[in-house]
Amino acid sequence: MFINRTIRKIGVSVGIVGMFTFALPSVGFSMPLQPTTFDKVEGDYYVTSAIENVRWGSLPNRDSSPILTVPSGSAVTFDTVSHEGLIEDQGRNPVEYFGKFGISPDGVLDDAKAIAASPIKHDYVKDGPHIITGPVAVEGAEPGDVLKVEVLSLQTRVPYGVISNRHGKGALPNEFPENKGPQEGASATKPELYNNVSIFTPIEEINGNWYGVLPTKAGKNVRFPINPFLGVMGVAPNTSEVVSSIPPIETGGNMDINELGVGATIYYPIQVKGGLFYTGDPHFAQGDGEVALTALEASLRGTVRLTVLKKGDPSLPHRGEFTQPFAETEDYWIPIGLDPDLDEAMKESVRESIQFLSDKLDMDRSVAYAYLSAATDYEVSQVVDRTKGVHGLIRKTDFLEYVDVAMNVGGTVIKPVVHNDEFYVPIRTILELLGGTVVWDNKTRTTQIQLGTKNISAQIGSDVYSINDKLVFNSKVPKLLNGETVVPVSVINEILGAYVNWTTIDKTLTANVSLSKK
Repeated sequence: MFINRTIRKIGVSVGIVGMFTFALPSVGFSMPLQPTTFDKVEGDYYVTSAIENVRWGSLPNRDSSPILTVPSGSAVTFDTVSHEGLIEDQGRNPVEYFGKFGISPDGVLDDAKAIAASPIKHDYVKDGPHIITGPVAVEGAEPGDVLKVEVLSLQTRVPYGVISNRHGKGALPNEFPENKGPQEGASATKPELYNNVSIFTPIEEINGNWYGVLPTKAGKNVRFPINPFLGVMGVAPNTSEVVSSIPPIETGGNMDINELGVGATIYYPIQVKGGLFYTGDPHFAQGDGEVALTALEASLRGTVRLTVLKKGDPSLPHRGEFTQPFAETEDYWIPIGLDPDLDEAMKESVRESIQFLSDKLDMDRSVAYAYLSAATDYEVSQVVDRTKGVHGLIRKTDFLEYVDVAMNVGGTVIKPVVHNDEFYVPIRTILELLGGTVVWDNKTRTTQIQLGTKNISAQIGSDVYSINDKLVFNSKVPKLLNGETVVPVSVINEILGAYVNWTTIDKTLTANVSLSKK
C-alpha cells in the first residue's frame, strides 16, 4: 500500500500496558522494509524518513517546527536512515555504492535514494554526517520537565551496513587509514580521492540470532553479534544556533551508548516547549569507544514511548536540577558524563552517580563513592565525536535491600525472583496474563507455550527454544525453582515478543510489560 502522507496516526492506542491482542511485535531482525508501507508499524503514530521529515548534519533547536505533536505517553514509530553509503566520500549515490557489493537497486531503501538525490544541502567538511528524523513535540512538555523515552522495539530495514574510517577522525587520526590521505579534487563525483576506508558488512542469521560478517585476508569470516540501538536520540537545546549532529550535548544527541537498545529507558532534560524529540544514527552494533570512527551503521525502524515527567515525579533519577541525560535498563542504572575532555567526562559521570545514589537511594555520599570505586564499571561510549562520553553501569541487583522489584502486566503486579543476580518470573503466570497458555510435560521436562500465532517449546536447562518449529538459541534458559518453571525477564521480549521497559519509581524497580496491536 503506497501512501501519500508521511505521518500517520495509527488507529487505536498501542503499546499501553494492559492492551492485549495476540499478534506480537517483531523483535530482533527482519528483511528489508520499505518506508512507504505500514507493515510492522507498532506505534500510535508513524513518522517516515521522507525528505520533509529529515535534516542532514544538524539537530533541531528551539526554532525548529515540529512535524508532529503527540500526547504524553504515546508510542511513536520512527524510520531512520544511516548516512553510510550516502555521503560524499562514498559518492552520494547509494544505488551505485551498494551495487558494488551485489545489492540490487531494489535492495536500497527508497528513502536513502531520495535523500541522496535531493537538494538537501550537506557540507561534507563542516556538517555532521547524520540523517536525523524529527522533531516530534509532546503535549504538556515545558522547560524544566524531563522526557522519559522507552525504547520498545527496533527492526532492521536492510540486511547490511557499513563500518568506516576517515582521515583526521577516529581514535588514531594520524595513523589510519593507512594510505596517502585525501587528494586534490576529492568530491562526491570523485569519492575515491578522499582515500577513506569503508567496509561493507552484511548480516546473517544463525539459529535465530544475527551476526555481522567481516571477511579477512585468509578468506575466512569474522562474525560478531548484532545489538541494535539508535546512536542519536534527544530533545532540542535552547539555542537558535545551528547545532551540529556530531558532538553529544546536554539534551542528548549523538551519545552512541550501546546499552540503549530495546528495553532501555532514557531521561532527557527538556529546554524548550514541546521538548522536540528526534532520532537518527542507527547502529546494528558498536564496541565501546567506537574507535575507527563509525561502528556497524545501518538503517533501523524504531518505536519509542514518549512521556513527560514533571518536577517531583517519583520516576526521576534524582531530586536536583536535571541538566543532562540519565538511563536505565533491566540490569543497570546508567549515569552519563559528557565533556570535550575525557577526564572531565569521567568526573561528570562519577558526580552523577553519587548524586543518584544519594538522592534516589538515600546512600551516604562517602559510602556511595566507595561503592562506585569497588563495584561499578565506567565505560567510554565513544572518543571520536568531539565531546567524549563516559557512562557508569551501576548494578541494580547490588541494591536489593534498598529497593523492591515489581512487574506490571496489565495492571496485575507480580514480584520477580532473583536467581544468580538475574530477575526471573513464573512463565505460567506471565503467559496467562498475556492471554496465552502453558502445558507442562513432566516426562520430557518441556514447556509448550501458545501465545497468539507463536508456538514455543522450551526444555528445562536447555538453551534451545523451538518457535513455530524453528530452532532458536538463547542463553537465557528456563529453570525449575521451588517447583515452578521460571524464565529470565529478558525472555519475555526476546522469545515471547512482548515489550518490557524498566523504570525506577521511588525505590521500586518496575518492569512494565505490554503487547502491540499489530
